[in-house]
Order: sequence, then C-alpha cells, then structure tokens
Amino acid sequence: MHRRDFLLRGVAAGAGFLASPGLNGEQGSVARARTPIIISTWRFGEAANKEALSVLVEGGSVLDAVERGVMTAEANPAISSVGYGGLPNREGEVELDAAICDGETQDAGAVCALTGYRHPVQVARKVMEESPHLILVGKGATSFARAQGFDAQETLSDGAREAYQKWREKHPKADGQPEGHDTLGQVVMSSSGAIAAACTSSGMAWKLAGRVGDSPIIGHGLYADNQVGGCVATGVGEEISKICGSFLVVELMRRGATPDQAIEEALDRIIGRVPANRSIQAAFVALRRDGLTGAGSIGSGFQYAVTRDTETRIVNVEPRVQEG
Repeated sequence: MHRRDFLLRGVAAGAGFLASPGLNGEQGSVARARTPIIISTWRFGEAANKEALSVLVEGGSVLDAVERGVMTAEANPAISSVGYGGLPNREGEVELDAAICDGETQDAGAVCALTGYRHPVQVARKVMEESPHLILVGKGATSFARAQGFDAQETLSDGAREAYQKWREKHPKADGQPEGHDTLGQVVMSSSGAIAAACTSSGMAWKLAGRVGDSPIIGHGLYADNQVGGCVATGVGEEISKICGSFLVVELMRRGATPDQAIEEALDRIIGRVPANRSIQAAFVALRRDGLTGAGSIGSGFQYAVTRDTETRIVNVEPRVQEG
C-alpha cells in the first residue's frame, strides 16, 4: 500500500475506531485493557517481563516495573549488547545508553555514553526525577551518577574483554566496522492503564567513542503515552532515528492504526529511504492501550517477549524483507 493511501486510510479507520460502540475511553481515546500487559524486544526480554510483572504484583508503579525489568539484562554478563556484558567501543571502553519515559506526562530521562555504572536506566530515571534536564552525556552523566550516590562498578566483563582482545588482533589499528544492535526495550502497562517504556543498550560493538544510537533518545528508541500506548525499537539506531521511529508508531496508533499496521509503515519508511536499508535490521514492538500488541522487523531472526496476566511467551517475527 502506498504510504499516502495508508495514512489516509488510517485516519479514516481511526475516526471510525474511536467512535465505535464500546471502544470510547477517557478523553476520546480507545478503551484500555484491564489487565497488565508487558512487551519487550528479543528473547532476553522474557526475564525482563517476568521481573516487571513481579514489581506490578508487589504494588510497584509502571516506572518501577520497567526500570527493574530492563535491569535484568544490564546485570547479565552473558548479554553482549546491554549493560555489564556489553561489548566495548573500539578503544576498549564500555559506554552505556539508557532512557525511561512516563506515559502519563511524557516526562523522561536519559543518559548517553555513561561509563563506570552497570545500571544506566537507574541513572536515567534520576535524570528525569532529580534534574531539570532530559539527557546527560559522557562525563556529565558519570558525574551525575556519582552525585546521586550510585556505586561505581567495573563494566567490562571478562567475556567482553576477551572478545575485544580478539577483535584487536584482527584489527590492530582499531578500524574495523561496528557490529551488533540488540537493544533491550520494554513497554509496561498496568491494569489501571498506566504506561511506561525504557530502553537500555551498550550500543554497537567497536563503535566510535561517543557514538549514540536511537535507544536513549525519546521518540526514537522509545515513546509512551497513556492515551495511546507505547513503542520501543531495536536495530541500527541511526536509521531508526532518521524517521523518529517510536514516536511515529505511537502517532499512527493515535490515528487508529493497529500496532502491526503502524510498525509496518515505520519499517517501510526505513526500507524506502535508501536501497541499502533492505539488508539492515530494524525492529519495533508496540502496545496499544486497548491491549493490542504488535511487532515487526526488516530482517530475520527477531524475537520478542509478551506477557499477559501471568503468562509470558516468546514470539518469532516474520521479516518484512524476505531473504533471497
């Protein structure tokens, strides 16, 4: 479907959707689901979902849930794209990015290129709650984490150090191409309809020092709005950012698109931008406030975790661009 036709049809469908009997909610938005729903990128999102759900069951807020949820990956040295297990930049230093977004107010906080702290999402939340700023980067983010009382920790795991040494043997001038893109993003919706989103990542392995992708940028790697839903992204962050990916998905859902329809449109914009984008990986997962969920990816191999009530399952995603 041509993009213009999709958007026109989406607006028309949205008008009918919002006016349908039994679907009108508060302030003209769609009816909300009445049970907790959690969705996360990649297979390791399963542990994140279970942890987030436990927080909700204990009476915690959606911000508490999404923060604790993504911390499971930040603490796991076996995950090479997030937190303590994250592979370093080409100088051998682990730089971590994270963001958190409150769907009630769109308040958010983010840190970029944070060093010396294993849980950047905790620091990001403090940026949101304890500073007048949206994003802190590099040395400023590290100083802020220290001032907030977080304990500095080693962030280069033994596995990451070994992988870096092998990479430098192959690339003695540290000029190899960056690799990897498996960001953990999560959207949590409570039974009351509150929504929050978070992303956390060590970015691409062997990246240039200071590189920041979409993950910690509000509207790019994540976005949440209680009146609509939430979305998180993973993949080649530079391409996701060029279309303001997560914000685009949420806005298309606001117009009446299902999560799957909105994600397909976002992926098609990335694919259509330049021919080379047919061979990259970019993916989204989204949750609409009425309980519909969706996912999509350009390339193969993408999986996501979804939790409803107490059941969590892993879903394989059919790629938007078929191989061969």
